[in-house]
Amino acid sequence: MNNQTIRLLIVDDHAMVRRGLATFLKASPNLELVGEAGNGSDALRLCGEVHPDVVLMDLMMPEMSGIEAINAIRKDFPNVNIIALTSFQDEHLVKAALRAGATSYLLKNVSAERLATAIRATQAGMPIMSPEVTDIFMDRKPDYFADLTQREREVLISMIDGLSNEEIAQQLVLSASTIKNHVSSILAKLDVNSRAKAVNLALKHHLIT
Repeated sequence: MNNQTIRLLIVDDHAMVRRGLATFLKASPNLELVGEAGNGSDALRLCGEVHPDVVLMDLMMPEMSGIEAINAIRKDFPNVNIIALTSFQDEHLVKAALRAGATSYLLKNVSAERLATAIRATQAGMPIMSPEVTDIFMDRKPDYFADLTQREREVLISMIDGLSNEEIAQQLVLSASTIKNHVSSILAKLDVNSRAKAVNLALKHHLIT
C-alpha cells in the first residue's frame, strides 16, 4: 500500500490553506495532488473528472457545505475516501461528518507527518481521528438520570441526604403519598428495586458533588 500513489483532491474555500496543503503534498512521496476546489459543488464535479482516491474536505464552505459534499460524493463516488479536515471539533459537526460518510476527522493543526499517515490509513479504510476529537467521545458519560423530572431529582437528592418520605414531603411541601409516587417512579426509571440502590447509583455517578 505504501508504494501505491494516492490521488488527492483538496477542498477548502481558503486559497492559502489549499496552497499550504498543496506544497506539503507535492513534497510527500506517493501522494499526488490531482485537483483543488473552493466549495462542495466544485469538489463533486472534480471527483468525476480527476478521480481522486482521497478527498481532504473542509466543512464550512459557501454554496455547498462540506457535510453536503461528503454525502453527495459518497453517493456518487462510493470508492472515494474522505478526510474531514477542519478547524472545528464540535461534537455535532463530528457526528454529522461521520454520518455523511467521512472516514477520518482531523483538525487543521495536524502535523504534516500525521496528515500523511492519516491519508494512507484512510485510503486503506482505517479511520483516523485527531486526539481532540477522540477525547470528545472518551469524555462522554451515560446520563443515568436523563429520564428523571426535576422534581424526581429533588426527591432523589433528599433520599441521598437520608430523609424519609415524610421528611421529604415536609421539605418540598408535598403530600407523603405524592413523594411515595415519586420514589416509585425514580426506582423504575433507574431500574433498581430499593431506595438504597437508587442512592448508591446517584452517588456512584455523581448526581450531586
